[in-house]
Amino acid sequence: MMDLTPLIYLVDDDERVLRALNRLLASAGYEVATYANAEDFLDQHCPERPGCAVVDLNLPGLNGFGIQDAFSSANIERPVIFLTGHGDIPTTVRAMKAGAIDFLTKPVDAPALLAAVDTALAQDERSRHDGQQRKSFEQRLATLTPREREVLDHVVTGQLNKQIAGDLGTVEKTIKVHRSRMMVKMDVKTIAELVRLVTQAKI
Repeated sequence: MMDLTPLIYLVDDDERVLRALNRLLASAGYEVATYANAEDFLDQHCPERPGCAVVDLNLPGLNGFGIQDAFSSANIERPVIFLTGHGDIPTTVRAMKAGAIDFLTKPVDAPALLAAVDTALAQDERSRHDGQQRKSFEQRLATLTPREREVLDHVVTGQLNKQIAGDLGTVEKTIKVHRSRMMVKMDVKTIAELVRLVTQAKI
């Protein structure tokens, strides 16, 4: 069974930094995994496990941005906190635009790191919840017939049965049947619920 305890991935080529941050996070009650380079981290990283990554931006070989790019290419939504020995504004802006949770300069301030980790874990939890909601929605959507899907598309725009029947070239009674079946399959009782589901899933 998958361990759902959040895991903090530490990636830094400085062994002293790894040890110090490991002690800090472990003392705060977090489970930690440490890596000296990006390649080992990516090889052993488990996308299904909750958590976040604390990454030295200036790693030898594949750097922190490379890790972020690898996540993006694999469609992995893993919150990342960057650490750097010499931060500058353009680099910070690039990191944040790429989706980094925070950008901290070494030597790392302990309260700032712990606050950033808390923020990252909260975002990871929200992201996983939203992902589960989307998956559930897509599974229900897949059970609809093509005509029921057409009816759904019209219903969420606020159209009445008579209007939908006119658009689809059928009678209102038939639309009522399709609409009723569609609502049952989507497991919603009101149009408001259906619209909320569609909005959340960004359909």
